Amino acid sequence: MITATGIVKTYGALTVLKGVDVEIPSKKVVAIVGPSGAGKTTLLQIVGTLSSPDSGKVFIGGEDVFSLKEKSLARFRNENIGFVFQFHHLLPEFSALENVCIPGFIARKNRDVVERKAKELLDFLGLSHRFEHKPSELSGGEQQRVAVARALINDPFVILADEPSGNLDSKNREELHKLFFTLRDQLGQTFVVVTHDKDLATMADIQLGMSDGRME
Repeated sequence: MITATGIVKTYGALTVLKGVDVEIPSKKVVAIVGPSGAGKTTLLQIVGTLSSPDSGKVFIGGEDVFSLKEKSLARFRNENIGFVFQFHHLLPEFSALENVCIPGFIARKNRDVVERKAKELLDFLGLSHRFEHKPSELSGGEQQRVAVARALINDPFVILADEPSGNLDSKNREELHKLFFTLRDQLGQTFVVVTHDKDLATMADIQLGMSDGRME
């Protein structure tokens, strides 16, 4: 369970989040929808501990995340939160396998264990023939699946996705959406997805609407 209460975030004179309360149950796909400027991405960044609120609290798995000191928070983020973005942010000089392994290496896990897990994930995602390919050698859909594998490598509590299918064609978009539900069903994974995609929002277990910095 993820719980955020009273989240306020201001940039200069602009208040982006105006006391947001939200609960995200485990093992669900949750879509956050709303017009541009509603505060969706800002909320996702705060839940993901990439940005801190001006006021309010976020609990992930019972942990009051913003009570943690900087190094402890970075370690918590690495071990418990996976990220998938519209632009995959794969490192171009590394292979698909190496990109997936990076969060595991950052967590100082055993190299052989991390590489074995990365291969299992890539195989599960239909990319066993792409281990040694660089991002430039992969299609857009393949790159995004590598990004999903990277997000899963540390068995996170939640995966946060910001417009993850926004840069894909319709076929790859549909496959990525189906993948989220497969991972929910087979791995018990929790997803929180900011999206403008009506099909994904309709498919989601829970759809949350935001407008003008508030939950509707």
